[in-house]
Amino acid sequence: MRLRQSGRYRAAAMQGPALLRPLSPAELKKSLSSASPYPAPFRPVGANSSATDCTSSVGTIIDLTGLDKILDIDTHREIASVQPGVRISDLAAELAEYGYELAGGHDLVNRTIGGAVAGGSIGPTFGEDGALLASQVDSVKVVTPAGRPIIIRNDQENLMHAFRLSFGMLGVIYEVRLKIRPVRNFSVAHRSCSFEQFGGVSEKLAAADVGLKFFLMPFRDRVYLDIRRHSVDATASHRIPWRMKDWGESTVLPNVVKSLNRIVPVSSIRYRLIDQCSRMTQGIVNNRLVSTGSNATSLGAGGTGDRGPLNYSTWFFPAADFAIVVQAYRDFCLRMRDANGFRCDLPTVGFRIARDRSALLSPSFDEPMIALRAISTQARGWDDFAIDFADFSRHWGGSPLFNQTREVPPDYPGQVFGSRLDFFRKIRRHLDPENRMMNPFLSQYFL
Repeated sequence: MRLRQSGRYRAAAMQGPALLRPLSPAELKKSLSSASPYPAPFRPVGANSSATDCTSSVGTIIDLTGLDKILDIDTHREIASVQPGVRISDLAAELAEYGYELAGGHDLVNRTIGGAVAGGSIGPTFGEDGALLASQVDSVKVVTPAGRPIIIRNDQENLMHAFRLSFGMLGVIYEVRLKIRPVRNFSVAHRSCSFEQFGGVSEKLAAADVGLKFFLMPFRDRVYLDIRRHSVDATASHRIPWRMKDWGESTVLPNVVKSLNRIVPVSSIRYRLIDQCSRMTQGIVNNRLVSTGSNATSLGAGGTGDRGPLNYSTWFFPAADFAIVVQAYRDFCLRMRDANGFRCDLPTVGFRIARDRSALLSPSFDEPMIALRAISTQARGWDDFAIDFADFSRHWGGSPLFNQTREVPPDYPGQVFGSRLDFFRKIRRHLDPENRMMNPFLSQYFL
């Protein structure tokens, strides 16, 4: 579709959906109004790091990265006001200048704030922080699917709980107010163990008030743990070691793995080298670089969604069952390799997710969960693996996140979310009776 350059929007001539990049809230409102010349359905997009087609559209894609201003940081009220296109890492760096930080999960830090609120963002959080970055939203300004601007406040609980993790179906964000707090330092302990040993302590770790991130190497029977504990004695750390750690995990290792996949034809030798590189990376960037940190400094330069064309899928499992699930996951990976010849070439990343009732579609609404994110640089064989991983996850009571979980059957969310999904659908129908914010991917779950 070739778009007329009206001067009101930055529009791109392209085949397929129209693409808009509004540079002000006024432009965004006009693009969704009844008089808009742009075709529905409308789908908002930020960093475009989703593993699914939740941001795709045959109508109009609204790129919100042009709305990227940090509007205000109020340390007296402990509130930061930002536009939706602000990157998490940029906001965290700005807050650190004031001695403040974000709470809640935010592992993929090159994502936009709007995407993290509406699409879900997780990380190694402490129990009182809330599992989701969206749990820290104090209020949000939205353009509804009918083009009407509204403000949703924290005291409007039903609407706010629906809007968090709404995946752009209830409207388009143009301003977010987030709760912030003074920087809290934590100590970091790194451990290495077998899957059996990890299973033996996983229930204890899941119940403890710690931030837990881990890396699974099922083909070498190794688990690398990153355990964070709040500590008044922990000294303030610099951001550079954490940047180096993230650079090693999110840039160097994937690029080395991609190179080995190209130049080493024998799979047994290739994977032995790949696993050795993963083990060396964990040993160097964790044990020798970082021992203290905070949410202000532990944010690296990127994350899984920021590394280019990587394939990933995230599922959430009840923490109470994870001692069994983690061993079953290792057996599953070995079985898939033997049956199909495919294996993920990067370690599986995991997080402990605290119980979080701030969103209707929160995967940890009922109980603490453990998230597993399978990652691979290889496209060949990945789709079949994602299907098998989904089957495995459903068997073990897994919960999905619609922007990060691949191959979720249409009827499965109803089993997981129950009446909460029905209530969300009711709110969605009220705000968008004409389905102006829908696409085929979301329709299979929410119509």
